Amino acid sequence: MSDKQLPNLELWPIGNCQVSGLIDRTGALVWGCVPRVDGDPVFSSLLNGDQRDAGIWRFELEGQVEAEQEYIRNTPHLVTTLKASDGSAVQILDFCPRYERSGRMYRPVAYVRIVRPIAGSPRIRVVLKPVKNYGAGLADTTSGTNHVRYLVGPQALRLSTDAPVGYVQEGRPFRLEEDTHFFLGPDEPFVGNLREEVRGMEQRTRRYWQQWVRGLHIPFEWQEEVIRCAITLKLCQHEETGAIVAALTTSIPEAANSERNWDYRYCWIRDSYYTIQALNRLGALDVMEKYLGYLRNIVDSARGGQIQPLYSVMGESELDETTASYLAGYRGMGPVRRGNAAYKQVQHDCYGQIVLPSVQSFFDQRLLRPATERDFENLEQVGKMAWAMHDQPDAGLWEFRTRQEVHTYSAVMSWAACDRLANVAEHIGKPDRAQVWRERENSIREKIEAEAWKENGEGGHYGASFESNYLDASLLQMVELRFLSPDNERFQQTFAAVEKHLRRGDHMLRYAAEDDFGAPETAFNVCTFWLIEALHLAGRDDEARTLFETMLSHTTQSGLLSEDLDYETGELWGNFPQTYSLVGVINCAGLLSKLWSDVR
Repeated sequence: MSDKQLPNLELWPIGNCQVSGLIDRTGALVWGCVPRVDGDPVFSSLLNGDQRDAGIWRFELEGQVEAEQEYIRNTPHLVTTLKASDGSAVQILDFCPRYERSGRMYRPVAYVRIVRPIAGSPRIRVVLKPVKNYGAGLADTTSGTNHVRYLVGPQALRLSTDAPVGYVQEGRPFRLEEDTHFFLGPDEPFVGNLREEVRGMEQRTRRYWQQWVRGLHIPFEWQEEVIRCAITLKLCQHEETGAIVAALTTSIPEAANSERNWDYRYCWIRDSYYTIQALNRLGALDVMEKYLGYLRNIVDSARGGQIQPLYSVMGESELDETTASYLAGYRGMGPVRRGNAAYKQVQHDCYGQIVLPSVQSFFDQRLLRPATERDFENLEQVGKMAWAMHDQPDAGLWEFRTRQEVHTYSAVMSWAACDRLANVAEHIGKPDRAQVWRERENSIREKIEAEAWKENGEGGHYGASFESNYLDASLLQMVELRFLSPDNERFQQTFAAVEKHLRRGDHMLRYAAEDDFGAPETAFNVCTFWLIEALHLAGRDDEARTLFETMLSHTTQSGLLSEDLDYETGELWGNFPQTYSLVGVINCAGLLSKLWSDVR
C-alpha cells in the first residue's frame, strides 16, 4: 500500500451526541460505533490495516482525481466534493440528525448522507460494508423495495434510500442524475417522503448547531479554531448520561509500533474536568450541567468510597481490557484494544477533579439546578477521600501500570479539593465546616512543600513525586489550580527546570523518564499547551503566541488534534480527536487573544 493510501488522522468527525463517525480525506466513513461511542465499531476500516474494504461506507466516483472537504460554517456537517478527470463532480453532505422534536432532543443512532451531482454526468459506486463483532465478519443483509437491513448485532441497521437498492447491494456503478439520499439508522420503516424528511433533518440540525455556537463566549482571535474545538468537544459528550469521552477512537498508537494503544472511548474523570473547564470558559453550560448529573450518579454509586479514574458512558465500573483479534490495527500496528484496565488503577487526583467542577453549581445563578445542602454533604464525602489519600501512592495522572508513588499532581489536586470545599462552606453559611477544610488544606500544603520540593545545585524544583526528583509537565498546573502564584519563586524555578528537561523544540514531553514501555517517543500535545500557558504567565507572550501558532499549524484540515505528535516529523499520533488537545487550543486562545474591547 502506498503512503497516499495509508490510513492517517486527516479525519472529519460528525455526530449528534449519541453516535459519531469519522470521515477520511476521500469522503469514506471509516470509523463509527453503534449504538453509542463505546459500542461495536460497525465502521472500522480505520483500524483494519490494509484491508480497507470492510467496515466502510464510501462513494466511488469513476475517474476521480481530486477531493476537497470543508465543514458547513459553525456545524459538524461535512461537505466532500469529488472531481473526476472528465470534469464531472459530486458533492457528499454528511451529518447525524440532532434537533428538538416532540419536546425532547431527537438524536437517533443514524448516519445521513446526501449525494449531489454538481458537474457533468458523474457515475458513482456505493460501497457500504458494515461489520459486526469488532471486525469478525461482514454484516449479513436482507432487503426490500427501498431499503437494506444490515444485521450488525441484536439491533439491525436499516438503510432507507432513493438510490437503486440493487445497485447499492451489488456495488454496481450507476449514473447519478439527481440528489440521492441515504439514511442509515434504526431498524424501522422510514416514515414520510425520504427526500423531504432528510432535507428537513439537515436544515433543522444545521440550525441547532449554529444556534448553539451563537451562544458561545469566544475570544476575538482564532475564532474559527475555537468554535471547531468547542463543537467537537460537545460531540464527545454522551448526552443521555452526560459522560464525556476522552476521544472517539480506540488504539491509535501514541507512536509507531509502540503498542501504546489504548481504548479512549470512556469517561475519564480527569479529562472531563479539563473539558468542562474549557467549555465553561466559553459559556457552554448545557454540557457542564449534563456532566454534573453524571458525576452525581458516580458519587452516589461510590457511596463515599473510592472513585475510579474512568467509567463507561453509562457509569459502568468494570471495563475489562481485551483485544479485538479480527482487526489488524491502525496501519497494521495492533493490538486493537477494547476496554481499559486503567479502571482498576488507584489515581487520587480524581477526587479533586470531581470537587472542582461541582463547586460552580453552588455559586452560578444561571444553572437550572443549583446545588443543595445535600449536594454539599455528598461532595464532602469525596473531599474526605481526597484528604485521606493525599499522601498515599498512586499510579498518577499518566497511569503508570507497574509502579506507584505519591505523585505531586495528585497531592495538589487533593489540596484543591479541600480549598474549594472550604470556599463552598463559607458561601453557604457553614463556618465550622469551612474551618475543617481550611485546616486540611493547610496541612496538605505543608506536606507538599516539605516532600515534593527537591533541592539541587541549580536552586531546586518540585519533583513529579515525593519519592523522586524527576520532572513531569503536570507540575505546570500548580498555577492553574491556584496552589502557587505565577510569581512564586519555587514555581519559576520549577518551570525553568521543566522547560529545560522536557521541551523538545516547539513541543513538550509528558516526562522523559522511562515508563512501562520505555522512553516516550512523541510529544504530548496538551503538555505543549501547558508550556504555552506558562510562557504567558512568565511574561513571554511573543514566544507563547509563536508557539501557539505553530501548534495550530499541526492541526488536521478539520482543525483538530490527536493526543500525540512526533516532534521531529510533525505527524500526529494517538487517539482522535483528543479532548485534552482541543481544550489546550481553547484555553490558550482565550489567554493570548486581543480583547474584544480593543476592536469595538
